[in-house]
Amino acid sequence: MPSRVCCCCAALRPRYKRLVDNIFPEDPKDGLVKADMEKLTFYAVSAPEKLDRIGAYLAERLSRDVVRHRYGYVLIAMEALDQLLMACHSQSIKPFVESFLHMVAKLLESGEPKLQVLGTNSFVKFANIEEDTPSYHRRYDFFVSRFSAMCHSCDQDPEVQTEIRIAGIRGIQGVVRKTVNDELRATIWEPQHMDKIVPSLLFNMQKIEDIDSRTGPQSSPTGGVKEENPSVLAENCFRELLGRATYGNMNNAVRPVFAHLDHHKLWDPNEFAVSCFKIIMYSIQAQYSHHVIQEILGHLDVRKRDSPRVRAGIIQVLLEAVAIAAKGSIGPTVLEVFNTLLKHLRISVDLELGDRRSSAGSATLSTSSKESDERIVQNAIIQTIGFFGSNLPDYQRSEIMMFIMSKVPVLGTTSQILDPSHLGDLGTRRIQIMLLRSLLMVTSGYKATTISNALPAPFLDPLLSPSLMEDSELRQLVLEILHNLIDRHDNRAKLRGIRIIPDVSDLKIKRDKISRQDVSFMKKHGQQLYRHIYLGCKEEDNVQKNFELLFTSLALTTIELANEEVVIDLIRLAIALQDIAIINEDNLPMFNRCGVMALVAAYLNFLSQMIAVPAFCQHVSKVIETRSVEASYFLPETIFKDKCDLPKSLEKDETDLFFLTNKIAESLGGSGYSVERLSVPYVPQVTDEDRLSRRKSIVDTVSLQVDILPGNNTEDKVDNTEEITFEALKKAIDNNGLEEQEKEKRRLVIEKFQKAPFEEIAAQCETKANLLHDRLAQILELTIRPPPSPSGTMTITAGHAHYHSVPVYEMKFPDLCVY
Repeated sequence: MPSRVCCCCAALRPRYKRLVDNIFPEDPKDGLVKADMEKLTFYAVSAPEKLDRIGAYLAERLSRDVVRHRYGYVLIAMEALDQLLMACHSQSIKPFVESFLHMVAKLLESGEPKLQVLGTNSFVKFANIEEDTPSYHRRYDFFVSRFSAMCHSCDQDPEVQTEIRIAGIRGIQGVVRKTVNDELRATIWEPQHMDKIVPSLLFNMQKIEDIDSRTGPQSSPTGGVKEENPSVLAENCFRELLGRATYGNMNNAVRPVFAHLDHHKLWDPNEFAVSCFKIIMYSIQAQYSHHVIQEILGHLDVRKRDSPRVRAGIIQVLLEAVAIAAKGSIGPTVLEVFNTLLKHLRISVDLELGDRRSSAGSATLSTSSKESDERIVQNAIIQTIGFFGSNLPDYQRSEIMMFIMSKVPVLGTTSQILDPSHLGDLGTRRIQIMLLRSLLMVTSGYKATTISNALPAPFLDPLLSPSLMEDSELRQLVLEILHNLIDRHDNRAKLRGIRIIPDVSDLKIKRDKISRQDVSFMKKHGQQLYRHIYLGCKEEDNVQKNFELLFTSLALTTIELANEEVVIDLIRLAIALQDIAIINEDNLPMFNRCGVMALVAAYLNFLSQMIAVPAFCQHVSKVIETRSVEASYFLPETIFKDKCDLPKSLEKDETDLFFLTNKIAESLGGSGYSVERLSVPYVPQVTDEDRLSRRKSIVDTVSLQVDILPGNNTEDKVDNTEEITFEALKKAIDNNGLEEQEKEKRRLVIEKFQKAPFEEIAAQCETKANLLHDRLAQILELTIRPPPSPSGTMTITAGHAHYHSVPVYEMKFPDLCVY
């Protein structure tokens, strides 16, 4: 009777419980009973409403087995759950999933590594299942936290530690896939989740990279080894995460990267930071690249007071990001990038100069190293500006050129963020050099259809400003920028170095016919270019590189912009440069005078072969041959050697060594050139900035060659101060001589106004007017002054009124007023 009661009670148990119990063998080593598992699967598919009860009962058994450390039965229960998940896809699976996730959480909470790996594998299988309908109530906060903690496992056994970390990374990957495919995918992009997921992935990428750097390069692993590598797995998961990011959640995925790099001090050295942002830029969608750039710029602003090497590391990361983004869409951040970089350039210069002032008189090693670190920051900024600008389309690049040029502090203009009054002379020069270096990189490879597009007036005027001629390096940078913009056929490399070219045709120079727009540009701005070259040759601190760049400037102007009228102007300019060296009104060193003579020889040799006038070529070749025998220091091959014997003086009557205007006019006149203007000496154009500049004004030297005879530029100028003798007085009384002198002066004035270009006439008239205005201003300032008053006089300085009283006993009265 009792046995019948037991059989009856067993028969009363629900069928799903009996089916679940039957899949567990007596010995867990035997594994899952496959025949009974097939029965359970068939029952679950046939009666899907029982799935939730099956799951709850399995969860109950699994929890009991975990507590009792019967891990064999735990493995069987999880295997059964996995098979049921793969077999059932009905809507009733939702409650079953809750039981399944509860069991996975139990395994992850256990301290046994095998169970944690088992729970992770089951979750990954579940993540790969596509559900028909979304689950609006399911959240994965626990799994994100737990998998992130597993990624930071510090188990004493290295193999166990690697195994748990791999399981954590795979779990994060499963969470990402599950939530991204779900309609509620926005939950995973919340900051509290990203702050756990992203640092966990970066931690594993960084740790393995550190180990590799210590152990040295290893052989390339096979596919199986790669899969077991936490670094490779974390990188793949990171790429997948970023690839699924959209417009609204991109920033949430990127900001934890900055926090991780800051916390672990990975900006110096910054190899890992660079590799991270390369992964980011290549993984995200191209149209979102500007979001990353904005975040880097914002972080640079936050860390602007950090050490120079940290800022340099961030800027280098920005450079790598910009290099990738410039190939695609960069959105509205173009000007923002340049504006922010220029602002940090100013900050770096201020910090460098501040350290230099504070350490004045106490030269310490730390100060010098900090200054060199600031130079690293500045070079990184310049490199970023140049690289970014050089990768922009031409229409954007021209705007950036104008933008950078507007920031260069020059006399007579005010920069928006770079105020020279707060920088001082040294700081202004540093800013000018660095901005011109970045502008040089931006203009590299720029090909404009017309020269007026490459050199518009708002860009050309500050570029050729006298403020940018006060230093040899500044002049070199300005000339190199001009070369980038003028050279539209890549001829500059063929003209590198100043030399006497035996046969110009061997250079295979490329050139096109001068367009109408270029002719118009030279008529409007040619005098500015001539003036810049002319004044550049008169600088005492010129070195060989300056003369080489001046030669290249003249040669490129000849190739790209020279018609017959421009050729005549260039010859007049060359003769004027020769007169600088011969007359030497500026007291130039002998090396500079010989360098100018060598420059003129090299250029006229090049020009004569370019225009191919035989008589002109013959005259130039004859002078060069005579110099090679009698005065080799007038040739570039000799004067620019390391050791060259310089002459003590230059004899003005040695006409065989000089290029003569009358000979050149005869040779060109026979070939159809209009040579009337050759008899008019070149006079540089005077601008308003010359009167404001601190340098020696060219107004003082504007009459450099007026008294030179047009036939021979080597004769001495007439001395203006004559000795007063009886013969001089007799000549002064003679009316016939006075009339002849007046007639000669009138003839020269008429000839000048007939043959000289309008620009030069206007420049000379403007110069006289400016001189007269300055003299009148000085006279009025000296004469028109209010009389002194005991009550005081008011003067206004910087908008504030000041009263200066004069005591009565100190006042000086006229004699008629004193009695």
